[in-house]
Amino acid sequence: MKIRHLGRADLAATVEAMVAFTAARGEDTPDELWLCEHPPVFTQGLAGRAAHVLDAGDIPVVQTNRGGQVTYHGPGQVVAYPLVDLKRLGIFVKEYVFRLEQAVLKTLEGFDVTGHRVVGAPGIYVRLADPFGHAALPSPPDPRDPWRGIGKIAALGIKVSRHCSYHGVALNVAMDLSPFGRIDPCGYAGLQTVDLSRIGLEIDWDTAARALGERLVNYLSP
Repeated sequence: MKIRHLGRADLAATVEAMVAFTAARGEDTPDELWLCEHPPVFTQGLAGRAAHVLDAGDIPVVQTNRGGQVTYHGPGQVVAYPLVDLKRLGIFVKEYVFRLEQAVLKTLEGFDVTGHRVVGAPGIYVRLADPFGHAALPSPPDPRDPWRGIGKIAALGIKVSRHCSYHGVALNVAMDLSPFGRIDPCGYAGLQTVDLSRIGLEIDWDTAARALGERLVNYLSP
């Protein structure tokens, strides 16, 4: 898998490039992993509802063809776009999502952070009171406040066309988190979004990008 470091990249232009790459690739085209960060932008998925954008203000809202609802991208977030031929890899979409999440979990584990999955809510979460502890999330969650004590640290949204993936996963490293308060993150009112800095880890973007990139290559290679 070829890794491309795009630096600070415009989201719309990056999506256009992914679409073009996916449309042009053939059976023998090598898979690629694009790593970047974006200027401030809200993105809506195919299922996105306008009601989940509470106050966009001066941040643009871009419609995309990935799955899921609204999220925010901005400086200090590692965005990883695996461009993978799932048929050649021999996996289906459910397994692909599992591997993306597993790569994030192992990246966090390398920083001594315990990440968690939440059934029915793709992405990776941490326990706010003890992100380094190994206790499981409450199961089932409190129906009165299902997101109590939980923070989302990585979001996931993908598109698969002709068995080939694009879009991907975003890991929050050291961001201005305030824009997340202007949306219902991933469509969930009351869900708090955190980054590595907020939970007490000062890790630079390059270190986090390298760690996540290595894990993704490991989990998405034959």
